[in-house]
Parts: sequence; C-alpha cells; structure tokens
Amino acid sequence: MRLRSTTGFLLLAGIMVLALTPSATNSEQPQVPEHSYLYKASFVRAAPGKLLDLIALYKNQMTAYDAAGDERPFWWRHTQGDQWDLMLLFPMESYTEYYSPKRVARRSKAQGGSSPAADKFQEQFQSCAAWYEDLFVMGPPLEKVKKEFDGSAYFHIEIFVALPGKHAALLEERVMENIYQTGIGRPWNMIFVKDQGAAWDLFTLGCYRDLQHWASSYEVSNEKRKAAARKAGFEGPNAIGPYMRTLIFMHRDTMGVAIK
Repeated sequence: MRLRSTTGFLLLAGIMVLALTPSATNSEQPQVPEHSYLYKASFVRAAPGKLLDLIALYKNQMTAYDAAGDERPFWWRHTQGDQWDLMLLFPMESYTEYYSPKRVARRSKAQGGSSPAADKFQEQFQSCAAWYEDLFVMGPPLEKVKKEFDGSAYFHIEIFVALPGKHAALLEERVMENIYQTGIGRPWNMIFVKDQGAAWDLFTLGCYRDLQHWASSYEVSNEKRKAAARKAGFEGPNAIGPYMRTLIFMHRDTMGVAIK
C-alpha cells in the first residue's frame, strides 16, 4: 500500500497551494481540500446489450451493502466521454476500518459466507461487464460527498495522469481552478487523489442540478472571468487550459446523469 507516499504528496501539495498568493488563505476563499477519507472508484463498461442488466445487478446489491454495514456507493451513468458506462464511488473510510475482522465477518455473512451464493454477484457481474478498473483514492469526508450528491442529477469528471514529477503541481492547479470556478459562481469540484490501483493520479468530480447548471458559466462576463482567474493565480481565463496541459500526460472528460 502507498499510504505514506500519498500522505507526503498531499502535505507537499497543501503547502504549495497555501503559498500561492495571500488571497489563497483568505477566509472568503475556498480552503485547501481535505483528503481524509478512503474511497474505491470503479469504472465499468457494460457488455453489449447488458447495460440495463448491469444497473439492475447493482440496484439489487444495495441491500447486501446495507446488511454488511457498508455505505452504499455513489453512482451515475455516462452520457458522453470515456469508454465506461458506470462510475461507482464506494466509501471505505480507511483500510484499517474497512478490512477490520468485524467488518469482514459481517460482509461475509451478508454475502452468504462460504456458500456458492457468495460467488453469485461476481458471476452475474462477469456476464454483464465487458471491462472495469478500480482506483483507490483519498477524498473529502463522507458527509461532504453525501451533500454534493444529494439532489444532483448531472455529473462531470475530469481524470488525469500526471507527467513525471508534476503530481503535486497538478493537484495545486486543480485547487487553483476550483478557486476560479467559485469566483465565477460555479460549484467547487471535489478532488480525489490516487492511493493505489489504476493508472490515474487524481480526478475531480462536479455535481450539478442539471445540464443547464453545468453550462451556467457561459453567462459570466469576461471581466469577471479575468478577475477570478487572476485571484486564483492564473494569468487569465484563457491560460488555465494551456497551463494544465503542461502538467499532464493524459486526461479524460466524462459527463453523465443520475441513475433513477
């Protein structure tokens, strides 16, 4: 496990963000994000013609999470963007808590113990899914994530692989962009940083009421954009994207909707 290295990365990035400008620590500005809670992010592509079956499978599994004492995952389906169909964010809190003997025993009991029923979900999943990957990430406290998902119907994820040596700078840029976002009246995106798993180093997730809420920034004046960008530490709004691309090897955008 890479918990020590991740903690050092977050500490270094936090120091760098706080040093950006005097306004970055102003009480009117959003603060450096707290990465104190462990999640497993799963990205799943359905087998041809099996998307509704895959969604139904996870819906049926929710009561098993309840019986195991686990938090239900936050989830949504993509409408455009990357290759996957579903994103699920499983709250874990920490490795120590999630894999404690008491939790493991309760989870095993809820899944049928050592009986063949314990393999039923996995067998059904394998028949419905063509591809998947898991990423363990440190992110905001659980209550913050619950609040963001509550009432949200539209989602936007940006997921990144940093260039060598640019991991802390990329996290810094994501925080700066959040300051810019709130400066033009948009929501603060949640930031999740890799601990282990798939190749991605971090992702930001924005939760919106609907498509119109996500697109609302287009109504902001150029003067307000420029002021917000400078306050966040950028040269201007047109410099945000080009600067971010000096820090990344690869990135994907995906947009989607809540699952009813």
